[in-house]
Amino acid sequence: MNLIALLIGLVIERLATQLLHWRRMRWLDRIIDAGFRQAARVGNWPSLIPVVMLAAVLVLPVFGVIFSLRGTLQGFTYLLLAIVVLLFSIGPKDIGEEVGEYCKALEAEDEEQIQNAAKAIIEADVPTAARERISRVEEAVCVQANNRLFAVIFWFVVLGPLAAWSYRVTDLIRRRAVFSAARDEQENGNVARIRDAAEMLHGWLAWVPARLTALGYATAGHADEAIAALRAPTEDRDATTSEHSEHLLARVGVAALALQDRADESITERGVRGAMAANKLVFRQLLIWAVIIAAMTLYGLTR
Repeated sequence: MNLIALLIGLVIERLATQLLHWRRMRWLDRIIDAGFRQAARVGNWPSLIPVVMLAAVLVLPVFGVIFSLRGTLQGFTYLLLAIVVLLFSIGPKDIGEEVGEYCKALEAEDEEQIQNAAKAIIEADVPTAARERISRVEEAVCVQANNRLFAVIFWFVVLGPLAAWSYRVTDLIRRRAVFSAARDEQENGNVARIRDAAEMLHGWLAWVPARLTALGYATAGHADEAIAALRAPTEDRDATTSEHSEHLLARVGVAALALQDRADESITERGVRGAMAANKLVFRQLLIWAVIIAAMTLYGLTR
């Protein structure tokens, strides 16, 4: 039943992306900020403890609904609930939509819009050099596809809707913690520790799906280059678990694109081509995963 719900949910998500802006759940920011303030009051605790407690608070309502309806969650009722939870878990923004906005800004040569669109994809400061910005956007598309889509699918398949929502909660907390730490002008140590703890928790949950996504890029793109990048030794020994996964996704994803500069194209055309190629790589992998999930569903129905 979970696999059927997943297939239906993915179809709805792909076809109705423009109508799903409500899943960004900005209203949760107030709850998360309140949790950060409470965590600051217990600064002597390991930072991971209040972060886990905050995640539990956000997961409990969904758990409560599933638990309270456990006697009726059969057939269509469970299918509907699983689809709703999945749609809230994917995102909070569609990477393809953001790539489209970035490409439109490039074609319009609107520098302000380019910076804003690139920042939404990279989720960090945007390089001022055009070439570096292009590379960072291509890498970020490959990274964000795992954060927003493939990791959610993985946990949904493995442990069901509650696991997918739990992963999304850790990502929402991580995003908000990074934002809070960046705007903290006083460099509050508690805020930085909470950010590190949130990134650690999210990194743990993203570790396995990140490796599967990297392997998927090799399947959906240029396999030889991607496998070479996958096997290549890295020098980021001091990186966190989350950073290791992001570096792997960026390295393998860009290698799978295997893009070469063309003598007759402008920097704008190169930027559009690279962003669109990265988005198409993500879509091809999604199709591969959908086929595998469909096969698993059919196999399960015949058991």
